[in-house]
Amino acid sequence: MTDVLLFHHALGLTDGIRAFTEEVRAAGHTVHTPDLFDGRTFDSIEAGVGYAREVGWDEIMARGERAAESLPDELVYAGFSLGVVPAQRLAQTRPGATGALFFYSCLPVDEFGSWPEGVPAQIHGADADPIFMDEGDVDAARELVASADDAELFLYPGDQHYFADSTLPSYDPDATALLMRRVLDFLDRVG
Repeated sequence: MTDVLLFHHALGLTDGIRAFTEEVRAAGHTVHTPDLFDGRTFDSIEAGVGYAREVGWDEIMARGERAAESLPDELVYAGFSLGVVPAQRLAQTRPGATGALFFYSCLPVDEFGSWPEGVPAQIHGADADPIFMDEGDVDAARELVASADDAELFLYPGDQHYFADSTLPSYDPDATALLMRRVLDFLDRVG
């Protein structure tokens, strides 16, 4: 099966991220979930992003890189929102990537060079999420899809940013079920 390195969102390595991870593992995949926040969790996106700023974005990126060092080169890099930053950087710069899964966020491809040839990707976001739709993420996702040989953008109805975290009020079980089917199909295909 497939090895996945999955980075959490701005709330930290929460029970919702763990539940998502366990579902992927139950399908037979290996998922590594490093804690970029050293055990801290937060009640709001603003507090988590504030902590990341306090620690420094360079250090958050370095923690992501250190998490990958002991793992095989052949990884699918995945990230939820803030976690897309180290995931996308590694997918674009670390040789051997077998795929990329970005949830709720995407950066412009040129942030880290160009999209690597032969690396498939999926980007998932809500079609009325003000963060994903209004802060440039959907535009970056469309650019990535246009520049890659095998990339897809999936939009789900709704205005919630963290719609696939089962422990939050923003959780959308129908959208998450569809997202999970697409993710597991992707992992089966690239593994």
